[in-house]
Amino acid sequence: MDALDNWRQEKQAAFLYRVIAEVEPSPLRKALFTALAEEADSQAAIWAEQAQAAGQTVDRDFKPSARVRLVAQLVRRFGVRPVRTVLAAMKVRGMAIYDGGGRVHPVRTEQGHPMPTSVSEVGRRHHTRDGGTSLRAAVFGVNDGLVSNASLILGITGASATNRIIVVSGTAGLLAGAFSMAAGEYISVRSQREMFEKQIAAEREELAKYPEEEAAELALIYHARGLSKEDAKRIANQLISDPKNALDTLAREELGLNPDELGSPWQAAATSLVSFAFGAFIPLIPFILAQGPIALEASIALAAASLFGVGATISLFTGRSALWGGLRMLLIGAAAGGGTYLIGRALGVAIG
Repeated sequence: MDALDNWRQEKQAAFLYRVIAEVEPSPLRKALFTALAEEADSQAAIWAEQAQAAGQTVDRDFKPSARVRLVAQLVRRFGVRPVRTVLAAMKVRGMAIYDGGGRVHPVRTEQGHPMPTSVSEVGRRHHTRDGGTSLRAAVFGVNDGLVSNASLILGITGASATNRIIVVSGTAGLLAGAFSMAAGEYISVRSQREMFEKQIAAEREELAKYPEEEAAELALIYHARGLSKEDAKRIANQLISDPKNALDTLAREELGLNPDELGSPWQAAATSLVSFAFGAFIPLIPFILAQGPIALEASIALAAASLFGVGATISLFTGRSALWGGLRMLLIGAAAGGGTYLIGRALGVAIG
């Protein structure tokens, strides 16, 4: 972006900071966003000078765009938390303080971690990766494929379809669902990655040009999260002086972004495709190997056992009882499959 674009971005951020301060009931947060608005105005003034030096015209009477005004109305109507990801994408900093229930703890962060007292503590906490993300996505992909294709097969069976039609329809459902899931996951991760990359690139540019201003903004956020002004300034200055941790910390604390979660859209798409296809194939197996009532009974039994297993596995991520997780997933799948079977049967009778 050129200097004029950066000027507009800082002015729109200042405008939104003041809107957030306007609706914030917490005096500490109100002070934080008021101070951030002043910092944004100061940086906007620097960009304005650079734009004018480059021969660009800067309209000192800044008027927010329709998009910015819409976001401001959403903040006034619903508060900050529901739109914090939108605000982060518009370069509004400090959104990390709204994670974890929106409460400010005197000596702990929003996520329940103790506030850092040194650069090493900040770096260690920030570089902890969520190693279960891919596994969790794969498990839910299997579950989606299993429930959707089992329901499809039961619905077709209820309509008294032949074994050949069931296999063809189940295979079509498997392929359509798998490719649909893969395409959706690719777009989702690609969009998130582009947003993260844009914001991190802007932060990198400002960190290189204005390290003191970035340290001041970071200190304001740490102060709002429970540190004294002196400790907040000390830690912020130490972080900014360490290039290895500075950008990562700014992305997390100012923008509420997690650089560790950029992800690969192709990997996400492939994981979704394979996991959905695997789950969707399970209730189809008996109809490939056998025909008639025995195939239907085997498909129901296999789907039920798989649903229980998936539900028990999901409990690893929720921390709930594996037995309850398995039974809950079994009941949900049974309701979906049973309902589809009855509808298919009714349609079969009506059409036949």
